Amino acid sequence: MSELRLFYHEDNKIKIAKSLDILTKIDVKSIIWIDLNNVALDVETRLEQFLKIYIQEDEEMEEIEISSRYIETDDSLVANSNFLLDNFTLEPVSFILKNGLLVSVRDVDLRSFNETVKKIFANSKAFPTGFHVLVALLETRVEYDADVIEDTTDLISNLSKSLNAVEEPDEDVLIRIKDLQEKVMVIRQTIIDKQRIVSNMLKSRLFPRELLPRLTMIIKDISSLFEYTRFGFERLDYLQDTFLGMVNIQQNKIIKIFTVVSVIFLPPTLIASMYGMNFKFMPELDWKFGYPFAILLMVVFSAAVLLYFKRNKWL
Repeated sequence: MSELRLFYHEDNKIKIAKSLDILTKIDVKSIIWIDLNNVALDVETRLEQFLKIYIQEDEEMEEIEISSRYIETDDSLVANSNFLLDNFTLEPVSFILKNGLLVSVRDVDLRSFNETVKKIFANSKAFPTGFHVLVALLETRVEYDADVIEDTTDLISNLSKSLNAVEEPDEDVLIRIKDLQEKVMVIRQTIIDKQRIVSNMLKSRLFPRELLPRLTMIIKDISSLFEYTRFGFERLDYLQDTFLGMVNIQQNKIIKIFTVVSVIFLPPTLIASMYGMNFKFMPELDWKFGYPFAILLMVVFSAAVLLYFKRNKWL
């Protein structure tokens, strides 16, 4: 869904417009945030010409190099960050700050943006510039990341309980472990991405000093989340090792059964092979009770082997 939202100050309140036509009717300095959500190219072009900014293409926004993800000039900065979606894919978002006005460019709806809008209207005095909006967006996004990590931790705990409850390893358990590992990896990736961006903002000459403590707190929160993801990786590695250990035990049991069966039938096989030899003089072949004797001999030796295994607690 294409959407444009323009937030500006008027009569000590923050108002919202959904068209760029208002740019000619209000003072540009009163605008704090322009949010572009999957808008047409002509809208971006018009805004670029009006504000004298450059809106990056999707390929540029997705660049992983920090030199491409954070660019600062004398009067503006560009920060590209990946936001985590509900399906654990990453959506690149570009932030452009110039003269206290924030322009955000994205292609999908993001809960953190909608939540920040609620905060703006709940306390408009706390958002005098676009810098304050950007910090609020990052704070809200980190809060959502924390919720995602908490939900993922619960999934890991439930998986651990289910693994302890099963008697035989199930392939679905290994698939679930791999799926959770992928999710934790994506979470870790987006956290590192924000850590690098906020670290550069702390060094910026453009950010108001009053916002530096909030940026520092974001860094601390990100570090805590990073530790949680590391703990999640360790738990998943442990669960994977436990699962593979259970598989090995199950395989050993199967091999043990085959080994026992093979050893039990070894004496009868030996006896049968002996009397299957084509020698001319074999007294038992002409004996009336030769066949029952051979059968009894096989049973006795097999029972002896079975009893020996049981006495040694190998069965």
